[in-house]
Amino acid sequence: MQPNVANSTVPLTKPARKAGGGARSRRTTTGAKGKGKCRFLTALAVTAWTFYLYLHFSGPSGTAQVSRGSGGGDPCRGRYIYVYNLPPRFNADIIRGCRKTEADHWGDLCASLSNAGLGRALADDDGVFTGEAGWYDTHQFALDAIFHHRMKRYECLTNRSSAAAAVFVPFYAGFDFARYHNDGGAARDAASTDLMVWLTGQFQWGRRMGGLDHFLVAGRTGFDFFRRGISDVDTGRGNGLLMRAARNMSVLVLESTLRRGGDYAVPYPTYFHPRSDADVLRWQDRVRGQRRTRLMAFVGAPGPDTPANIRVRDHVITQCKASSACAMLGCARSAGGTRRCRNHTPANIMRLFQKASFCLQPPGDSWTRRSVFDSMVAGCIPVFFHTASAYKQYRWHLPKLHLDYSVYIPDADVRERNVSIEDVLRAIPPATVERMRDEVIKLIPTVIYTDPRSRLETIKDAFDVAVEGILDLEARIKNGEHLDSGRPVSDDPANLYVSTESTFRPK
Repeated sequence: MQPNVANSTVPLTKPARKAGGGARSRRTTTGAKGKGKCRFLTALAVTAWTFYLYLHFSGPSGTAQVSRGSGGGDPCRGRYIYVYNLPPRFNADIIRGCRKTEADHWGDLCASLSNAGLGRALADDDGVFTGEAGWYDTHQFALDAIFHHRMKRYECLTNRSSAAAAVFVPFYAGFDFARYHNDGGAARDAASTDLMVWLTGQFQWGRRMGGLDHFLVAGRTGFDFFRRGISDVDTGRGNGLLMRAARNMSVLVLESTLRRGGDYAVPYPTYFHPRSDADVLRWQDRVRGQRRTRLMAFVGAPGPDTPANIRVRDHVITQCKASSACAMLGCARSAGGTRRCRNHTPANIMRLFQKASFCLQPPGDSWTRRSVFDSMVAGCIPVFFHTASAYKQYRWHLPKLHLDYSVYIPDADVRERNVSIEDVLRAIPPATVERMRDEVIKLIPTVIYTDPRSRLETIKDAFDVAVEGILDLEARIKNGEHLDSGRPVSDDPANLYVSTESTFRPK
């Protein structure tokens, strides 16, 4: 920025006069002083301008550019997100080292990281899919990569951290857990501890509420990042991400622990990743017109070797096997107790779900199962047996009026053999079934993640809903609303659905 010469205080040199040497000497001295002052003011102006640019664009280096709206308003106002440019040891290097996971039962994770985390593209199998692109053999724990790739194309990214409403930390927490979950606690905690050291070394962390406006994705259940014994690094299965490293941040997980208030559940990835609005609408039309030849269906394996009266899933399987109205895609067990689910191909799973009106969703190894979202994509009405399977989890993505899209049968009734699942479902009037299925089909966009390499125009997917949830959360935190240890208290009572009885219990 050049100084304004018209307003400069530098004396102007008058035209030379035919005067003696004394006068010429005075003019030379005055001119030298003027030039010195001019150089000083110029340097001062440049310094001030540089300092302004530093303040304006300061913050950790980002990978994105500021999105500008056209016209008078800014469509990204209150929606800007800044993405940290993390050292590669927190994401890219973890992906490059994924072969380490092949030693255990997450060994297929490496092959699932192609196509921006979607995995291998699927060909249509006997008309199960739409015959078009958008279907992938997606791993249920691939959300770290899928979300990161989607965030790179988010329309309101900014490289000015001071302008951001939220800050995204692209740490691959789920992949990190996969590579070290069989190791000791110190190895499991190493990366998240290292991340915390790096983050707290950034001046934005302290200036921006000590991380309360930061968020990351940990694409596994919350219990994989939650360990009771925080003083003993070798206690429990999980690592300490939620209890120490990310306790100030919001963490998106596949299932919340429902214990700490800072981990928020988002849907499991499904096999469907459309590229356009037309892909979504075409699929919704397809499942809406599907002929449902089975009353109910179940996909899954029996639980671990536990007494039969403990796990509701075993009772659900028993009732399904005993009913001609129930279709089942099960798993065999080897002599060592490991599951063999080779028939659980995406085509077989989606074919079965498209044939059934209701899909039984008892808790699996955790409260929720990826099958919940696969079945909803197929237009199948989910039947839940535990309130933590959906109603207490996905409050951004699923309606609060849970009986509009699902059936709830208390697990105690099933375990105690007080209820027939088939009788409950047959008691639902056909018109009600149609309304519930239509609600499920309307929810399909909110439970799928679109192809990260494309973008929908008018339809919001699970990523969009999650980002809106985070931005709303951060706005409430900054406004000081309903804070409890830095986090907004849930609008719903913790035990809202505990006493809920099935509306459709036969008389």
